[in-house]
Amino acid sequence: MENSFKHFAGQLAEFINVSRDGYAIFSADDILLCTNKAFMEVFFRPEAELIGQSFADIMHTAFRTQKGPRIDADNIDNWLSRVQQLRRIRDFRLFEVDLVDGRWFLFSEQTLPGGEMLIQAKDITKQKIVEQHLNEHTRKLTDLALTDELTQIANRRSFVASVQAEITRCSRQHSAMAFFLLDIDHFKHVNDTYGHQAGDEVLRQVARLIKSTLREYDIFGRIGGEEFGIFLAQTDRDTAVDVAERLRQQIADEKLYIDGRELRITLSVGIALARNKTSFEQLYADADAALYQAKHSGRNKVVVAEYCVIL
Repeated sequence: MENSFKHFAGQLAEFINVSRDGYAIFSADDILLCTNKAFMEVFFRPEAELIGQSFADIMHTAFRTQKGPRIDADNIDNWLSRVQQLRRIRDFRLFEVDLVDGRWFLFSEQTLPGGEMLIQAKDITKQKIVEQHLNEHTRKLTDLALTDELTQIANRRSFVASVQAEITRCSRQHSAMAFFLLDIDHFKHVNDTYGHQAGDEVLRQVARLIKSTLREYDIFGRIGGEEFGIFLAQTDRDTAVDVAERLRQQIADEKLYIDGRELRITLSVGIALARNKTSFEQLYADADAALYQAKHSGRNKVVVAEYCVIL
């Protein structure tokens, strides 16, 4: 038996005509020579309107009618110019295309030495939906792993990793850095008097207030219990103290309402400052010592560690 597609050309054409995959052949000068029904359905156009059209004309119509491939461009000619630079640069090219109607296709382009091109378009919409669901699930799992469930800010592991990365960057650039430890004063009294649910709500509201005051790129997280951490890059002593005092005053002035009851909450803040090489452990130890001093000298205070590098 002869093993040749030429011998079975007629049968091969029958298969292509009924295939759910789209097939089309373009000439060397990019004129559509033939296509099956599945390919025509990608562009929502009948055979009589497609055969004999150039690739550019087909895409112009798709752009104008907003049917077929999604073309994210303001100028179709500029888009075509970029696309034409990719076509025929290799014998074989594989890429994904999303349609205006929400479907996704995997396109392949096989080019002969003379420039003729065979295009196959395979519907991968179901696979893309599964992929998107998996990506969303992965993102949610990542968020759960890095986010404190109660306050919806960075948890300790995420916070420490982010701070360590910033310490490395600041040390390389010889930038000043400031590290805060913030602790809610008399938090045990809140839990003992109003219950742990009330304590949880205090943590949520305090975290929300602090986050709203910080810059988007400041690092903020819950260390554990009623203790929070803040890392400020490129921040000198005066700026660090000013930020900490504003945070402390904002919390002191805020009226928190828990189950209809008004609560007044205050913070104690310990600050560590550094430049050049340091570590998270060193900054934490310095800030913790300053926080201890703030707690034991009346609370509702900001204290800067005495033995860190003064800027």
